[in-house]
Amino acid sequence: MTIDSRAVPPRAEKAPSGSLLGHLYVQVLCAIVLGIALGHFYPSLGADMRPLGDAFIKAIKMLVAPIIFCTVVHGIASVGDLRKVGRIGFKALVYFEAITTIALVVGLIAMRFTEPGAGLNIDPSTLQSSALQGIGGKAPQLETISDYFLHIIPDTFVGAFAEGEILQVLFAAILFSFAVHSLGDKGKPLLQVIDLTAQGFFAAVGIVMKAAPIGAFGAMAFTIGKYGIASLLPLLHLIAVYYATCLFFVFVVLGIVCRLAGFRIWALIRYLREELLIVLGTSSSEAALPRLMSKLQALGIERSVVGLVVPAGYSFNLDGTCINLTVLAIFIAQATNTDLSLAQELGLLAVLLLTSKGAASVTGGSLVVLAATLASTGIVPVAGIAIILGIYRFISEGGALVNAIGNGVAAIVVAKWEGALDEARMRRCLGRGASDEPVPSEADSREAQSRSS
Repeated sequence: MTIDSRAVPPRAEKAPSGSLLGHLYVQVLCAIVLGIALGHFYPSLGADMRPLGDAFIKAIKMLVAPIIFCTVVHGIASVGDLRKVGRIGFKALVYFEAITTIALVVGLIAMRFTEPGAGLNIDPSTLQSSALQGIGGKAPQLETISDYFLHIIPDTFVGAFAEGEILQVLFAAILFSFAVHSLGDKGKPLLQVIDLTAQGFFAAVGIVMKAAPIGAFGAMAFTIGKYGIASLLPLLHLIAVYYATCLFFVFVVLGIVCRLAGFRIWALIRYLREELLIVLGTSSSEAALPRLMSKLQALGIERSVVGLVVPAGYSFNLDGTCINLTVLAIFIAQATNTDLSLAQELGLLAVLLLTSKGAASVTGGSLVVLAATLASTGIVPVAGIAIILGIYRFISEGGALVNAIGNGVAAIVVAKWEGALDEARMRRCLGRGASDEPVPSEADSREAQSRSS
């Protein structure tokens, strides 16, 4: 396996020796603690900090689409055999469907055994529906499978970037990469320009990431200031069950997958600690997407794999969102005394398996998808969503973390299946927990392979 040194974005800057505060993850962690303190002791002022978090997330999302486009185009167009791209895509989709199905089932089993909503005896007719106004309108009207696939194709090429739709950008990038590949040698200068453009956008990400502590501070201060820690108490049982389910899924389900792939889940979490803290602080997995792709390439995964698997995973491999949707749907049913048979629960899971695929591209995420799913099935009262509105932000943080971890695992597993993983480099990076090791050049990789043979 060879790694194109030009294809790997600039690695994270090393912190000054002996300076703990020089590490980004320490800065973000301190900012989260300060945000919680401000939101708790000065709720009004904490709620006013929302623009800081929103500005950081918007700045990152502004860069996501062009980074995905450039990474995918360069990765695919540089591959000599396009059949390899098809194999990567097929293996990724098989993995996505298997793992997300397991995530849904894990959420269902957890809720059936713990029943955190039992005994609340809430009458759906007494719930205020005014809080739900506007939620369903944010989701695209995708009533059939054909509507879903048609939605993947953007109305215009530029429209995919303007709307920030990851799947549409991915579709445009794959189409354009095939076109560039067909140009042969004539397309190589264009590939160089695209590669330089990608490096420029990654450099821009590096600049924006310096504001990550400020963004995490603002987002956390707003969450605590607006909803308050006290808002967690009435639904503390649900929150405990939800996070216990997420921990089980990450350390048991994904942990087994990681061990089969030759690494430990805890080592990967430690390696991605900066990105995960950003996700925790902003409650958005997209906030860490560019850096996640960068770190995975530095880990030893070929750019073509990272470029395909990670962006696709943000639509098809939302493990945390699947747990989120299942737990909340079953909780609403339990809280409103809506009896569900096993067949109805499995039917709800089947619908969620499809509707969850659009959660990443919808403003409001899984809450929007949950509302649309409950409305379409008619099994669980949609008005029950009002029960969990106050704690949804805290729930979504856990889902975003699991989504980021799950896509990191997916990229490594698919790369290993495809033989596109430098396992020696991965072991060094995961063993050290940092990504500051220089990336080997293509010539170095060939020389190492010739020595080993």
